[in-house]
Amino acid sequence: MQREVLRAFRFALDPTGAQVEVLSRHAGAARWAFNHALGMKVAAHQQWRGEVQTLVDRGVAEPEARKRVRVPVPTKPVIQKHLNRIKGDSRREELPEGFHGPVRPCPWWHEVNTHTFQSAFIDADTAWKNWLSSLAGKRKGRKVGYPRFKKKGRARDSFRLHHDVKKPGIRLAGYRRLRLPTIGEVRLHDSGKRLARLVDRGEAVVQSVTVSRGGHRWYASVLCKITMNIPDKPTRRQAGRGRVGVDLGVKHLAALSKPLDPDDPHTQYIANPRHMRRAEKRLVKAQRALSRTQKGSARREKAKRRLGRLHHEMAVRRESALHAVTKQLATRFAAVAVEDLNVAGMTSSARGTIETPGKRVRQKAGLNRALLDAAPGEFRRQLTYKTSWYGSKLAVLDRWWPSSKTCSDCGWQNPRLTLTDRTFHCTTCGLTMDRDTNAARNIERHAVDDPSVAPGTGETQNARRASVRPAGPRADRQGAMKREDTGPPGPVPPQRSNPLTLPTPTTDHEMAKRP
Repeated sequence: MQREVLRAFRFALDPTGAQVEVLSRHAGAARWAFNHALGMKVAAHQQWRGEVQTLVDRGVAEPEARKRVRVPVPTKPVIQKHLNRIKGDSRREELPEGFHGPVRPCPWWHEVNTHTFQSAFIDADTAWKNWLSSLAGKRKGRKVGYPRFKKKGRARDSFRLHHDVKKPGIRLAGYRRLRLPTIGEVRLHDSGKRLARLVDRGEAVVQSVTVSRGGHRWYASVLCKITMNIPDKPTRRQAGRGRVGVDLGVKHLAALSKPLDPDDPHTQYIANPRHMRRAEKRLVKAQRALSRTQKGSARREKAKRRLGRLHHEMAVRRESALHAVTKQLATRFAAVAVEDLNVAGMTSSARGTIETPGKRVRQKAGLNRALLDAAPGEFRRQLTYKTSWYGSKLAVLDRWWPSSKTCSDCGWQNPRLTLTDRTFHCTTCGLTMDRDTNAARNIERHAVDDPSVAPGTGETQNARRASVRPAGPRADRQGAMKREDTGPPGPVPPQRSNPLTLPTPTTDHEMAKRP
């Protein structure tokens, strides 16, 4: 089925020294424009707060004062018109006649593309809208804080350019060069043949390009509207393999309910590359070298660039490994079942407070680093859009379902199972297998195959179409994670779950057919 989708093609750039300066100038202009727009919004907000406080001091109730005061927060059109009136021009040697104020801002505006400013104004509007929506409770997910100004050296160097699609200014010049408005043709580190052929056949239309710096490299992400042939049902090969359950972890990057390759049983476990452990020695050495430098010195900047390059290379390796695994899962199976993990809650610190200090803080910190290195959130994000591209589906299991503590055959639960127990033993049916494999089979069987539970469609729901976030005054502060007790075994004996919510026991013949 032919569909129009937005798809980004990311290229590593190989700019010259002069082009690096131009790219840095555009990134600085975007940062300045964002701060300028945000400053106007903050000023209007402060004025509104001041007028509300004045009415409150006069005896007006605060809710009534909030309704009376109306101070409009400027948006992109207002900010852009205001900047056009006050901005200077370095090409003119003298100030306009009759101007007695301070030096006009942004006199270098003509050196960068105008879309750099417009995109930054749009980003400021988006940041402000996200904060207001989160404050009013209309935005799902974690709370969005008050928008902050971008600081050079801390904020990511990035800018976005647009063009007229009828007269494209963003286009490929051959397979190895990308033309950017105002900047010119920049050489690509890799080939753009795939995108060029799509454009030549009329199947892709370039919408915009986002140029950003990561580590020591500059990247260009070309956003295109592409006409894709997206299958509306799984292929014969995918339908033959059926559904697969994926249990993400640290010992193995992923444990599957069935092997990736039916002829190779070892592919049931995907090894964890442990990118951070491999780069640990170099990272420690670079970090110590940075700590010995003096703040503000040239050697410190050089050490920072070296450390940033190591972190960037590690991130690229991690992303590349996840892309390889997720594409295999999306193309080989009709449906991929995963857990709805709350990574933020799973990787929270165990330090506790002064009154109630935490236990095993260093061990928990090491586990948090290992979990973040495995990147389960990125794993699910990639599966979300790849399953829609290749005709498969994504099924999500409620995060409160005890997948590791439940027997995948008879449904018996072991509440005494801890994270140190790597083998699951069922006292009812006698099943003995690796706990990750047992969890993967439970995920395959009980995950909800419904588009409403996929990310991007609102609050994640469980199998009963209820929100997984419990209601109540402390709901916003609850750090939900997989409900698996890691404390000492309690006095509760092993017990069977509700048989109505669990599958019927399998026969010996069905167990023999399992890999």
